Amino acid sequence: MKADAKPQEYWVGADIGGTFTDLFAIDLKSGRCFSEKVLTDREDPTRSVAAGLQALLDGGKIQAAAVTRVLHATTLVTNIVILRRGAKTALLLTEGFRDALEIGTEHRYDLYDLNLEKPQSIVPRHLRRPIRERMRADGSVEIPLDVDMARREISQLLEGGVGSFAICLHHSYRNASHEQQAARLISELAPDAHVSLSSQVAPEIREYQRSSTVAINAYVAPMVAPYLRSLEQRLTELDIPASLLIMQSNGGTVTAETSSKFPVRLLESGPAAGAIGAASLAQSMGRRNVLFFDMGGTTAKASIVDDGKPLISRQLEVAHVYRFKEGSGLPVQVPSVDMIEIGAGGGSIASVDRMGLLKVGPHSAESRPGPACYGHGGEHPTVTDADLVLGYIGAESFLGGRMALDVEAARRAISDHISTPLGFSLEEAAWGIHQVVNENMAAAARIHMLDRGKNPAEYTMAAFGGAGPTHAYGVMRALGMREALIPWQAGVGSAFGLLCAPVSFESARSLPVPLAEVDWPAMGRMMDEMAEECRRMVEWAGVAKENIGESKQVDMRFRGQGHEIRVSLNGLIWPQPSVEEILNRFHGEYRTLNAFQGPDAPVDMVTWRVMAGTPQPALPNLDGLEGAPPAKNSSRSVYFQDAGGFVEAEVLSLAAFAARGSVQGPAIVELGDANVTVGPGGVLERGNEGILLLRLEK
Repeated sequence: MKADAKPQEYWVGADIGGTFTDLFAIDLKSGRCFSEKVLTDREDPTRSVAAGLQALLDGGKIQAAAVTRVLHATTLVTNIVILRRGAKTALLLTEGFRDALEIGTEHRYDLYDLNLEKPQSIVPRHLRRPIRERMRADGSVEIPLDVDMARREISQLLEGGVGSFAICLHHSYRNASHEQQAARLISELAPDAHVSLSSQVAPEIREYQRSSTVAINAYVAPMVAPYLRSLEQRLTELDIPASLLIMQSNGGTVTAETSSKFPVRLLESGPAAGAIGAASLAQSMGRRNVLFFDMGGTTAKASIVDDGKPLISRQLEVAHVYRFKEGSGLPVQVPSVDMIEIGAGGGSIASVDRMGLLKVGPHSAESRPGPACYGHGGEHPTVTDADLVLGYIGAESFLGGRMALDVEAARRAISDHISTPLGFSLEEAAWGIHQVVNENMAAAARIHMLDRGKNPAEYTMAAFGGAGPTHAYGVMRALGMREALIPWQAGVGSAFGLLCAPVSFESARSLPVPLAEVDWPAMGRMMDEMAEECRRMVEWAGVAKENIGESKQVDMRFRGQGHEIRVSLNGLIWPQPSVEEILNRFHGEYRTLNAFQGPDAPVDMVTWRVMAGTPQPALPNLDGLEGAPPAKNSSRSVYFQDAGGFVEAEVLSLAAFAARGSVQGPAIVELGDANVTVGPGGVLERGNEGILLLRLEK
């Protein structure tokens, strides 16, 4: 039987970005793939997802009844926090800790900035109410919860219009009874109010980070739940029976119901999907160490993939006061792909600052009005306008010809705002914009890698996003990298990455105890309880019990140190695992991170972690060239400074490139949703499953 004759079953990934909403669909039986891009509707992003799905349906690319899974990544949670558009939220905390969100860690993220600005709390002081109670570090009660005081404070907050509550009481990660008492009081007084408990959202040590995390969860939850319900309703209206799964920041997917309960876990939803996709491609190409580079319409981000898996951080920051300053954002204590924002996107606006210097970003033209060349009223020059003027993208072939660009509008915007004020030619100004972006991204990526002991020259780049393949050549040269993997679906890379993600959920509990004093049978029972909770979350997504695996980890540190190291507990024999083996693993991780053995000091176990989930989905061959537009070969004038300016470069469609198998620069290969720039010192080759390999000559 031919592949096309098999019953069709589609998975669809939908990623909402700041400029475009990307969709990627695959027929699991035949392996045929389709993509779609629509401008993001800022007022109601669910309309963008529905519009993209409708385009796939109208084009006969998918059949509604055959769609069995829709996976979704969104920037909604991040935008709510950044723009301060969340619910009116109150924070109940232990008496004496009202100002923990202002005090933070007492760390100055820039020692030399006398006008240092700290991130503003999303819960103002008058909505943070102390409650008399006290839980000891061992979980025993020192002062019972003052129920009358709690009821009084809750009533006043409700009268003031509060609709969402965060509760973060001292040491609740050891004993949550007081938080649960307070939650019951809120439910009695206001059954419809949202309540987030730190003992459920982030049951870990460190008061400031835990308070910040649960406050953000409560702040965004009343907006996220209706959004996800609306998205499910749109699937119903399109007669799509598929289950809806949402990407978390750690690269796993969960149900919409679980996401509504823990929306703080969605902060890095979209970028995490891209990193998972990059890791999948790297594995298929036999590349173990990869720098994931994703440049979209609004921002550019980078992440490190080691041994085929993205690095995971136990904490991230959101709503930075300064874009690249660690410590200038609000801390969130949830597992997340270790991602860094490294620069601007295609829609980032170029300008001349007060010192007469060219700068790009941080402001973006977004989807409306968009870059000047979009013809939607944008007047300021953007990176996309510069790339158009330089010839890296074509006016008639943008987005596979679905969207014509206005070259004259782009030239006018660059001339009025950049070249005339600086006294440069139009081409020099456009090149300056392009090069500033490349150098800024390379510098940020280099610091990110060096901070983690990685050498960029030893890594392969994986370029994603609508602008990633266009800028990969320049960023690679600046980083001293020699090879990049560029998937044919790079323009919708995060939407593709959604299909590569496992269904998973992670649980953590802080229980600090010296290694020499661990009650291993009791600890095993606690981790079994955590595993059962995680398995239940995965089963809600329709996964059979026999398909769910689990892994165990623990955060360890030398006594007196302020930060922990994550150590795997997998492969040990419970209920009495080898303490010597655990210690050896800790010392090994310590040496890897710090390049020396460490002090001769006792070791403490701090936070215990369990993850349950499915293996990475086994997708069919993703060549995708079968449905590519007809082969097309032309040429146009493209600017390369190392070639002395504008040169005539070959312009190949994806199908034309695939038929040839390789092309020597200077050349442009148009993938449909993105363009690959091949400079004079580069060669582009076709690899497995349609992946393109960009190599730079030494």
